[in-house]
Amino acid sequence: MLSKEKLARINELSKKSKSVGLTIEEAKEQTKLRSEYLTTFRKSMSDTIEHLTVIDPNGNDVTPEKLKAIKNKNKLH
Repeated sequence: MLSKEKLARINELSKKSKSVGLTIEEAKEQTKLRSEYLTTFRKSMSDTIEHLTVIDPNGNDVTPEKLKAIKNKNKLH
């Protein structure tokens, strides 16, 4: 997860870009922070999905085969 300081900085730069604009250095920093945020978000979402099991109303495991294959692959590593 991204630190509170980095999230605050992302928001600060976003507000500044909408009001007065960013310097070249600030724009580069914003791009770097956004990229880091997206990488962290995608990893977190991927981890969450890979640990899901889908159960139908009858109690049967109906987890998609693709997800089962990913889970099995991760167990081996």
